Amino acid sequence: MFKKINILFFILNCLTIESQIPNTDIWLFKLNRNKNELLPVNPINITNRPGYDNQPSFSNDSKKIFYVSVKNDNQSDIFCYHISKKTTLQLTNTTESEYSPYLNQNSNYLNSVVVEKDSSQRIHFINSLNDLSEKKIDIDSVGYYTFLNSDTVLYYKLTSPHSLRYYVISSNKDFWLANNPVRAFKTINRYSFIYGIKDSLKITYYNYDFRLQKAEKYTQYNSLNEDFIWHQQFGLIKSE
Repeated sequence: MFKKINILFFILNCLTIESQIPNTDIWLFKLNRNKNELLPVNPINITNRPGYDNQPSFSNDSKKIFYVSVKNDNQSDIFCYHISKKTTLQLTNTTESEYSPYLNQNSNYLNSVVVEKDSSQRIHFINSLNDLSEKKIDIDSVGYYTFLNSDTVLYYKLTSPHSLRYYVISSNKDFWLANNPVRAFKTINRYSFIYGIKDSLKITYYNYDFRLQKAEKYTQYNSLNEDFIWHQQFGLIKSE
């Protein structure tokens, strides 16, 4: 017997900021649970237009979806889709480009990677409609990020090779974790997260515990597709 649960997820294509921008749409699904299976049903294309619509994230109450859209002027701005109302609102309209909108779990701030006028890429705080706050995290070359807690941000740095790092806001200290990470890394709780390291053939996933300051191997997968999520019941769910 199928049991319908209130979990939503996206099928999407992700890319690093410096890559050529493709045509992408954001699709929203319900998940049906059948014992140990999660089956996507009721697909809805919430953008459905030519151009780049990508990098979605849910609001804390799962009622809204934040994402970025690139129009004909190649400018990237943040939009918000209200799931029950099926309406879309543009949140930023700036001379900079915003990417990876993410509602901070520990505050009401909407964070975003902003490509600044000098081509720096830093994490900014969005404080109102059509406005960027002056508040930002002063680390450059950020490709992707997520907050472990209110004081620690994990981020993918566009170094050579690319690296996975974390930054402690209160102490203004930056730490290296690994080279050649995949672009997805997900928090498990406020002390740990899961990430992947790729070579030419496979991705090896690790669970890092900040209390122990230790990485433990979680699993290995013989594919270089980088996107995954962490599910509290099912663990790592990988796109393929």
